[in-house]
Amino acid sequence: MGAQLHNVQNVQDLQATPRAPADGDLQLGGVVAALRRARHDWREQQLRPREPGGRELPSAQALGTIVEGLRGALFPMRLGPPDLRQDGEDFFVGHTLHTQLHALRAQILLELRYVDRHSGRAGPGKPEADLEHLASALTREFGQKLAPIRRLLDSDVMAAFDGDPAARSVDEVLLCYPGITAMIHHRLAHALYGLGVPLLARIVAELAHASTGIDIHPGARIGAGLFIDHGTGVVIGETAVIGERVRIYQAVTLGARSFPVDAEGHVQKGLPRHPVVEDEVVIYAGATILGRITIGRGATIGGNVWVTRSVPAGSHISQANSQSEAQA
Repeated sequence: MGAQLHNVQNVQDLQATPRAPADGDLQLGGVVAALRRARHDWREQQLRPREPGGRELPSAQALGTIVEGLRGALFPMRLGPPDLRQDGEDFFVGHTLHTQLHALRAQILLELRYVDRHSGRAGPGKPEADLEHLASALTREFGQKLAPIRRLLDSDVMAAFDGDPAARSVDEVLLCYPGITAMIHHRLAHALYGLGVPLLARIVAELAHASTGIDIHPGARIGAGLFIDHGTGVVIGETAVIGERVRIYQAVTLGARSFPVDAEGHVQKGLPRHPVVEDEVVIYAGATILGRITIGRGATIGGNVWVTRSVPAGSHISQANSQSEAQA
């Protein structure tokens, strides 16, 4: 019993007085050297033997803070600070936008520098002043898109409220539904994607993916009033096009069926390869829709169906009839 108490006391002493382990304990010198060699080999392989002195790439942590601020600016009385009063909305929105758009400009500039540095052309890159001017212009243009984004998000919130009998208020939808969180991120990310900063857009999209389980590529074009119910496992690819008032349930995939390659065997990027979903389509849980096919207006795709051919408007596709068509 005395030995046990002594051991417990030793553990408590170590927790109360943490100390850095001596190099001999963990042989950190060898680990640091091995990591340095790994970095060197990677940079040589990627033809970038010399990195810039400071951070080269945008920061997911910084973008997470920016998006959180923009969420509050878009919906100040719901997603803003808890002590905000309505008579202070404009002041809060103005202050928040001033702070977060300046922070966004810094992240945009990082991506512009990165792309310019690794463009592969010979000779010096663009002058720093030109990159800074472009970053400012893109940031201003993004700011002008925020009001239209808010209106699109209002349509998404109303679609969720109208489409879910469990929703008691639009406020509950905005505060609690993962599909709305994913759409806030997507509407912001899609704007960045359209402005030509796809890395920032992808980081914003992946922040939502990590927190909601909903994976929407920022390149996907999505019309007003999308309702993603439950949402976990939904995947929407880069070139997907979704019309207005579409409803998608959990574990739905709008994906690519194949990946064309060039003469050297490399995957060709940017080609349309994901579905087009027209207005007022309903896609139930677990459905997989692949390739550049069209799901016609008002069609219903049943649960766990695998669709690789276009579906006429107004059709109802279920496991039974899709299996019958496959056997015919």
